[in-house]
Amino acid sequence: MKWENLRNYYLVNRNYHSETANMYSNWRSPQDWRSQGLDLNTTSTDASKMFDAIVTQYTGWYDDENLGGMTGTLNKMLVADPDFVMGHVVRNGLELLGTGSNIRLCSRLQDDVSRMVKLSSMQPSLTQREQKHVAALVAWSNGEMEQASNVWEDILVDHPNDVLALKFAYDNYFYLGNSNQIRDCVARVLPMWKPTMPLYGYIVSMHSFGLEETNLYSEAENAARTALSINPKDGWATHTLCHVMEMMGRQHEGIYMLEKTGQYWQTCGMLACHNFWHWALYYIELGDYETALSLFDEEVTKRAISSGAMLDIVDICSLLYRLQLEGVSVEDRWEKVYDVCKSHLHDHILTFNDMHILISCLGAGQKQAVKEMMDSIEVFVRESKGTNRDITAEVGSQLFQAFIAYNDEDYSKVVDLINPVRSKIIKIGGSHAQRDLINQFLIQAAIKSNKKTHHNLARALLNERKLLKPSSPLTDRLTDKVMQILGD
Repeated sequence: MKWENLRNYYLVNRNYHSETANMYSNWRSPQDWRSQGLDLNTTSTDASKMFDAIVTQYTGWYDDENLGGMTGTLNKMLVADPDFVMGHVVRNGLELLGTGSNIRLCSRLQDDVSRMVKLSSMQPSLTQREQKHVAALVAWSNGEMEQASNVWEDILVDHPNDVLALKFAYDNYFYLGNSNQIRDCVARVLPMWKPTMPLYGYIVSMHSFGLEETNLYSEAENAARTALSINPKDGWATHTLCHVMEMMGRQHEGIYMLEKTGQYWQTCGMLACHNFWHWALYYIELGDYETALSLFDEEVTKRAISSGAMLDIVDICSLLYRLQLEGVSVEDRWEKVYDVCKSHLHDHILTFNDMHILISCLGAGQKQAVKEMMDSIEVFVRESKGTNRDITAEVGSQLFQAFIAYNDEDYSKVVDLINPVRSKIIKIGGSHAQRDLINQFLIQAAIKSNKKTHHNLARALLNERKLLKPSSPLTDRLTDKVMQILGD
């Protein structure tokens, strides 16, 4: 298919399903929730409707400006009913999810979770489903991610249309790098959803990404396009297509798609930065570093600084490091990135996040910050508990040491640290595309190592990479490098 003939292929249906259109203005009252088997323990119609509004914005990755965005919606909900337990559940969950706050370090979050628990104990009319939501949030706030997932899954067995339980479980599986569960947690409930149900299109969209992360690219693309036919502003469905085209080596197609559909997906402000990140990856793959740097400066960095969201923060770190690995001069950009990251040195919410924060310290030459962060991680592993503590101990510590070694130009040490745990890297979370930073990092270190066995390893890893993604100029460039070294 020629690029100039792709226009109709990417035009999306602007006619929303009537149920979807109504969803954005006709928020559900307590009676509406009850009729769907999802009782809410509040007598406030306003609180109930704002709960619907916040769950919808969270699921759709956007801020409703008419309600003051997610922050304004949360405030309206809890003003309407300060004792609304599910209101506190969604607020605390979004705090844990979006800002990188750590209950170990944030006294305000500790107080908020304690208040949620106290309110739940004082309301005997709270449903069992709502009680389980509280229990899941307590586990999550204590770092017990797998335990929290089990509780959400338990909710979904009896309440497959509980969007909040599904979305929390889904995002948690993403944090755990559990690709099969990203796909299957939606697959288990999808047959019980009807196209007339609020948020149906978003559920299809969520499933599309799970299909992509388990290498079912054709199925993922079809599901994403179905979701976009329901709602062209579904940024997550566009995000799935970004991944499909990244993993299949369809760089030109991905660029065209993002150019022609920007008016839709950029309305999802919480995801727009990440989709721009994908856009820049296509240009890095093609070797057009100038355009990638322009996207980094004009879109990704500005959005990350404005939002302060962890997804955006890891994107600026990842993008700049990939460019640096390619030999691009990034000048003083690391200083600005470090300024965004430095308040998160001691968070240790996710190994994935910590890796990117450390990268910013190294890039900016902040030696004291590197030492401070590594000392903090050592204490975290020694004195804390929970899922991320275990992942950091098993994989993260070696990964962090490897990035430090690379910065010190000890490339053989990098390979010796990373290669033994390469198969476990998925545990740090993120997507295949995001974790590909580590694959490129290991290959570059193996090429730069002074050991021939590492050069052979680089060739083997590139063979593996070529099979998974045949159309990859970046792989071809790296292969040329290692073949010159090996003399083949």
